[in-house]
Amino acid sequence: MNPGAAWIGEAARVLGFQAPRWERLRGGPWTLAGLVALALAAGIGLQYLAFDRPAEFFWQGIFRSWSGTAVSIWICWLLLASGQRREPGPADVGTLVSLLVAATLLLNLVDGAIAQIAPAVFGPADAWPWWGRWAAWLFPMVWEGLASLRLWWRVTASPMARVVALVLTPLPIAISGWLDPMYFWTPAAGDGAADAYKGLTLNEEVFVTQPRLIADALRALPPSQPGVVNVYAATYAPYASEDVFMHESAVVAKTMAERFGAGGRTVQLVTNGKSQDTLPWATRPNLQRTIARMAEVMDRDKDVLFLHLTSHGGRDGLLAAEAYPLETEPLTPVLLKQWLDEAGIRWRVISISACYSGSWIEPLADDGTLVMTAADATHTSYGCGSRSPLTFFGQAMYVDALRETWSFQQAHAQARKLIETREVEAGKKDGYSNPQIREGAAIGVVLRRLEEQQRSR
Repeated sequence: MNPGAAWIGEAARVLGFQAPRWERLRGGPWTLAGLVALALAAGIGLQYLAFDRPAEFFWQGIFRSWSGTAVSIWICWLLLASGQRREPGPADVGTLVSLLVAATLLLNLVDGAIAQIAPAVFGPADAWPWWGRWAAWLFPMVWEGLASLRLWWRVTASPMARVVALVLTPLPIAISGWLDPMYFWTPAAGDGAADAYKGLTLNEEVFVTQPRLIADALRALPPSQPGVVNVYAATYAPYASEDVFMHESAVVAKTMAERFGAGGRTVQLVTNGKSQDTLPWATRPNLQRTIARMAEVMDRDKDVLFLHLTSHGGRDGLLAAEAYPLETEPLTPVLLKQWLDEAGIRWRVISISACYSGSWIEPLADDGTLVMTAADATHTSYGCGSRSPLTFFGQAMYVDALRETWSFQQAHAQARKLIETREVEAGKKDGYSNPQIREGAAIGVVLRRLEEQQRSR
């Protein structure tokens, strides 16, 4: 049998908590060096596939995490030197260490393959619930730790050596997976995502500027102009580490200003390091204050509030918020509905550009509300990666469709067709995002009046 196949086959047995067939294995310095080289090559390749932005190779990462390997080697040596070895067993420490390296290599290959498949089945990892992300991170490490412990348990009958192995097993796993992991890639120099990747810059100036920005934006909102339907618009982009949401906020605000005269009545709430000196952060308190202030200055009997939310979304109905190092909370449709009701805003157009955003329709729907989403409740939307200039929904709805009509309903219908075509061309693997729309029984009259008003200008 091919020696490499023998090592992989016995590694699979170790990961399956079965006893390895030691007679098939003979570990020497070249065997160990070859397995380590394969493990490094696999790690470099898998991490590159998982990197969603232009990347540069960080060769210094090769020298990280070896303290965990040293601990594993010491445990192997201790077990075989305990004087109470079990038969059959490994011929020497090199064979035992080589088998552990082979098991790690095989586990990483399987985990990497799953990581490539999972987004097509469950959506982007950023859209998963917190427990799903934690489980995906912890599961392979826990599995490797248990498989290593079971292997070590087999090779010695010494109670003391077994206790030491039990106590020390979590240490190499924690070092390689958490305390000092190997990172082989960094964001490429000059890549827009690379700057945002570092998180927000927090200093005294920012903490002075941000309260002033939101106060100035709300104070500048003009009162309702009599005799016409005024549109008050707000954008909410709470995901700092990807510029696409900041860009989409600007595009939507521009469209609302040019097509619906909302320029002076627009507040952009954006969490991004590049705009934190000019735009107030997209936090839940700022959004609640914006809704309340717009309700104060608008004529709630005739004016319309337009609200565009853009971020990653999850199956659990949460709109993701990321503002590292700030701790922020995701927005929910129930909370948004509560704020709108408390403010007494009667006519609402709510646009949600996020994966699984169709789950927001039922909680937000009422007679005075038009809800538009980038996807249904079971599918991801597209174009929300760090390399995207706009989401597919933002491009189709607010760049392409609304420049030809003042009807949100007609624009959404056109956007659906554009999105379907573009998703097929882009190779979207989890099916058509299927954008949704729900029009309340009473708001249609107001929106038709707004459409006629803008057409006549």
